[in-house]
Amino acid sequence: MSGTVVSAFRYCIEVGLRYSRLVYGHLRIAPFVWWQWALLIGVNLGLALIVAWLLKKEPYISGSGIPQVEGQLAGELEMHWWSILWRKFVGGVLALGPGLFLGREGPSIQLGASVGQGLAARFKLSGTDRRLLIASGSAAGLAAAFNAPIAGTLFVLEEVYHNFSPLVWLTALAGAIGSDFVSLNVFGLVPVLHLSYSRSLPVSSYWHLILLGILLGLFGYLYQRILLVMPRWYRNLTHLPRPLQGIVPFLLVMLVGYFAPNLLGGGNGLIVGFGQYVPSLLVLIAIFVVRFVFSMISYGSGLPGGIFLPILSLGAVIGAIYGVFMNQLGLLPHVYIMNLIIFSMAGYFAGIGKAPFTAILLVTEMVGNLTHLMPLAVLS
Repeated sequence: MSGTVVSAFRYCIEVGLRYSRLVYGHLRIAPFVWWQWALLIGVNLGLALIVAWLLKKEPYISGSGIPQVEGQLAGELEMHWWSILWRKFVGGVLALGPGLFLGREGPSIQLGASVGQGLAARFKLSGTDRRLLIASGSAAGLAAAFNAPIAGTLFVLEEVYHNFSPLVWLTALAGAIGSDFVSLNVFGLVPVLHLSYSRSLPVSSYWHLILLGILLGLFGYLYQRILLVMPRWYRNLTHLPRPLQGIVPFLLVMLVGYFAPNLLGGGNGLIVGFGQYVPSLLVLIAIFVVRFVFSMISYGSGLPGGIFLPILSLGAVIGAIYGVFMNQLGLLPHVYIMNLIIFSMAGYFAGIGKAPFTAILLVTEMVGNLTHLMPLAVLS
């Protein structure tokens, strides 16, 4: 059931992003038709107000939803599963569909957990059995979001449930595999971030991983520090109630959509695009600045949305910047830039999420290649 719900969630987001890019493409053809801009502003404001209403009615749908699931499993929070399920679904689609820099994975985890909680309520389960279903639903949600059942299972055990008992392992893995099967039937067998490289990074070049790891760690620390103060900045700068602060990214996303529609969304399209073409150094730096700043604005507003995909996309851009820079210095052959892009996703995720095992498996499953486990481990 979690696989069905999350697959529908993922499909709705992809449709929304597709239409958003079409709208901005049309605006670029006729940029001075005022009523089109007025209509777009009105639609985005309307979506922001709907999401604000959902947040006011159910504050627990704010953000990724992962802390809420952790609170449930720890026995510190109690939420009504149906209220969370439908509001998170609708709010997430309305926030991610217009192209805000948010990920689908956090909401998918919370949606899966809500399905598990609903099943527990249906069969009148409590205690350990109830927590097992919530944990299994969480793993199933992440598995369906990224087609990564092993990483989904490990993330729930490593970061959410903090319980590595065989019963939890088997239950979560079974849910993740079943959910992934549903998702694969909907979206196909191609990995979410299908990237390939022609040659493995030689061991003699592993010193690049050390330098790149330091760089990723520094930017990861900066990312965390800014993210923690964003709610205070929103409160001081906008003076809007917390549910209404999402109006800011809903309006600002129109600028990004008009000037760079390919940057809209969580960033998986950007990452996959590196497989065909890696831009110049200055363009990469500009992409990083835009994605870094707007990721903060989007997630800091408290809208229903995750942070995994934005983190992975930023890591990929940092890896591309490092690779292109080293290539221009003559210290790295161009053929290895793609390697560093893939490795950097795991390194940046591990630095921010403090979950290196999940980072290694997540990138491995999302990219669909097992040949880079050693450099991924070194960098993470």
